Amino acid sequence: MTNSHSQPPLKAVTLTHVRYRKGDQLGHLLAWISLLPVFISLGGFVSHFIFRRELQGMFFAVGIVISEFVNEIIKKSVQQARPETCALLEMCDSHGWPSSHSQYMFFFAVYFTLLTYYRMGVLFRKQMWIVGLVVWPLAVLTMYSRVYLGYHTAAQVFAGAALGAVLGGGWFWVVNSLLRCHFPAIEESYFGRLFYVKDTSHIPNVLKFEYENARAARKHVSYKRSD
Repeated sequence: MTNSHSQPPLKAVTLTHVRYRKGDQLGHLLAWISLLPVFISLGGFVSHFIFRRELQGMFFAVGIVISEFVNEIIKKSVQQARPETCALLEMCDSHGWPSSHSQYMFFFAVYFTLLTYYRMGVLFRKQMWIVGLVVWPLAVLTMYSRVYLGYHTAAQVFAGAALGAVLGGGWFWVVNSLLRCHFPAIEESYFGRLFYVKDTSHIPNVLKFEYENARAARKHVSYKRSD
């Protein structure tokens, strides 16, 4: 018979593992909302690279990754424990300050807001309405969900939100003040030509631009398909 004490402790992959109290409908909703960083990363940035291959979106994703590394470094340095309520969730094997979920969502919200405000590759009409009515409320709800579900204290989520907002604004400045001038060179590079990487941040309304060019291409003989 195997001695159970000799076995190493088990550790779960917690990418989509969020617990809430059974029968708590609000908790159920907030558990799904707290998964927004996963949905944005896998459903948003990955699909963006596959289907659009925009440099602005790629550097947006790079900023998110850098932000997460910063979060991990701070957590390991500060080593602040999660709240006692976290023990009931069996998810307290990592540190809590600052909240990575809050940091992620506020980085995303600030960067997306600045892209929209400066009309860099805008895809939708009235996109600022989407920012105000969808992006920011979801960021705040994600922050609230982490406290409600017992994973963080209020101080930990506010710290994450503040850090995410600062890093989001700072990375936007780095990309669009220091790196954007190199976008044409990236487009013309071997990598850019191989993967059809492009920059449309100089086009105020990308959706309208693509629509009008698609209509124009239909009338042009060189773009006709030879089936």
